[in-house]
Amino acid sequence: MAKISKRVAKSREGVDRNRLYSLDEAVKVIKERASAKFDETVEVAMNLGVDPRHADQMVRGVVNLPNGTGRSVRVAVFAKGDKADEARAAGADVVGAEDLVETVQKGEINFDRCIATPDMMPLVGRLGKVLGPRGLMPNPKVGTVTADVAAAVKASKGGAVEFRVEKAGIVHAGVGKVSFDDKAIAENVRAFADAVIKAKPTGAKGNYLKRVSITSTMGPGLKVDLSTLAAS
Repeated sequence: MAKISKRVAKSREGVDRNRLYSLDEAVKVIKERASAKFDETVEVAMNLGVDPRHADQMVRGVVNLPNGTGRSVRVAVFAKGDKADEARAAGADVVGAEDLVETVQKGEINFDRCIATPDMMPLVGRLGKVLGPRGLMPNPKVGTVTADVAAAVKASKGGAVEFRVEKAGIVHAGVGKVSFDDKAIAENVRAFADAVIKAKPTGAKGNYLKRVSITSTMGPGLKVDLSTLAAS
């Protein structure tokens, strides 16, 4: 435990946690200080001026990161017949219908993202209590309830990231790995921020985007100057 604490303390040396860093500078610092023995995930957190308890202030969506996420995503698809074949051909890891529902009901969830064809939703709806809390329930708003299962599988495998605001008004997601070059990480952060900004709900009043910070799995959190988030 002391070893981890020492590493974390070292990663924070010389970092001003109250300072606003430009996005490019923040990315550079995060990469320089990543010292774990694994390829750390770069994460972005956005504090929004919304109260998600109100339906008209819910922020939710999906974004295709231009440089992918760097992680291997296991995709499950609820489909039958030709659509099931399309899903398998597109690279889905788990495909099924009633059989897959039974598997999930037993608590066997060996996937990170879940897609369903519209005709399967009455069946998949039974899994709300299992998939919902894990953020895995298919939803047409984020493209996971669709007849075009092949495109949805490829998007999920290629860097599609779902986001949903939490109770405290925070949206966060992994947007790459520290092994990515600086430009790729910055492009992904900007794409994610742009998608969240575009998802601004009708009920949001006043200052929508309050604070943005980025960090790596084991690294320090750095506040980002909002004016540097726009694509250059």
